[in-house]
Amino acid sequence: MGHVEIADVEEVRTKRFRAKRDAILAAASEAINEQSAKGMTFADVARRVGLNTTSVTYYFKRKEDLAQACFEHTLEVLGEMLDAAHAEPTAEARVARYVALNMVRYARIREHDERALASLSDLRAMEEPMLGRLMAGWRDVFRRTRALWGEPADRRQKDLNGARAHVLLENTFWIPAWIERYDLDQFDRVEARLMDMFRHGFAGPGARWEPTLLDVEHEEAEPGREAFLRAATRLTNELGYRGASVQRIASELNVTKGSFYHHLDAKDDLIIQCFKRSFDMIVEVQQAGDTAGGDWWHRLSSIVATLLDVQFSERGPLLRTTALNGLPTPVRRAMIDRSDRIARRYAGMLSDGAAEGSLRPVDPMIVAQSLMALQNAAFDMRKWASTMPRDRAVKYYASTLAFGLFDDGIVG
Repeated sequence: MGHVEIADVEEVRTKRFRAKRDAILAAASEAINEQSAKGMTFADVARRVGLNTTSVTYYFKRKEDLAQACFEHTLEVLGEMLDAAHAEPTAEARVARYVALNMVRYARIREHDERALASLSDLRAMEEPMLGRLMAGWRDVFRRTRALWGEPADRRQKDLNGARAHVLLENTFWIPAWIERYDLDQFDRVEARLMDMFRHGFAGPGARWEPTLLDVEHEEAEPGREAFLRAATRLTNELGYRGASVQRIASELNVTKGSFYHHLDAKDDLIIQCFKRSFDMIVEVQQAGDTAGGDWWHRLSSIVATLLDVQFSERGPLLRTTALNGLPTPVRRAMIDRSDRIARRYAGMLSDGAAEGSLRPVDPMIVAQSLMALQNAAFDMRKWASTMPRDRAVKYYASTLAFGLFDDGIVG
């Protein structure tokens, strides 16, 4: 066999190897999105690809190696989209390009021309040294997203651009949670409405950021149980549903696992109670804002400010909806239904405010989902918020949707 023929055979083998590896990564990413990285198994991935478990271990020796490869692929694709966006001449054009590339990807997933990327929601549950490398990759994605707005003039502008970058990323990550409600031929319209919000926000003409923090008397559980719920919420937000083990939660509170089971029957019960606590608090804030008086801009901005203040303070955090990954299907459906009802409350306020004239006419269902993403994602910005007065952090973060991603007046 000649050298050319040998090279041809090697090329075929390489292509076959890559194709199988890519298929395994795609299947593993789907499993991670449904069950979390901790819940994903070789057996399930093999079943999805039509291989046996041994075949999967030929490509990835350990489950952790496979999860790491999935997360690295997600970060790589995000980087490629950001590279393409950076070719545009202005901040607005760069953001629009990034949103458009995301919508194209979701359309290809709908048409089965592409598989979904692994969600980064429980990336922090990975162990060292993988965690360090993945977090460095995530920080690079964040910095490149922040750079879509160009070089900041000062520290305040950098802080504002950081809030914008985070809200943009989290909104595009949240799209799969609601895009299934739209037919494929509506995707262009969805993209246009998203960009309308990112360009102009939902505040009406001449609106000023002067919210009132709402005084909500949230009915807390008995003290020991409340401590468990807060610790579990924080750890679940950081590590995902499966990463936040009973042992880890108990260690956080410096109690035994026996104490845990004194307060709660099982871990699923704990997560359900964490969701109930968070959803109840959000609805109570919405109800307080609804009855607070004033125009709808003041009411809605006060609701958003109060919930962000909770996320940035010791009263929080609220449980991220991304923690649904890994929950039993019936429980997950019930939690999603509750989340949708909360979004519909926002949609009603947006519609009433547009009719009144204190809010811009926007697509209420799309902007409502963006508000859900905003309050979910704020948890990750607690460290950022701690570097400035709380009211400024709340104002900067809320301004991203209230006034859009390109209005620098909030810095003044």
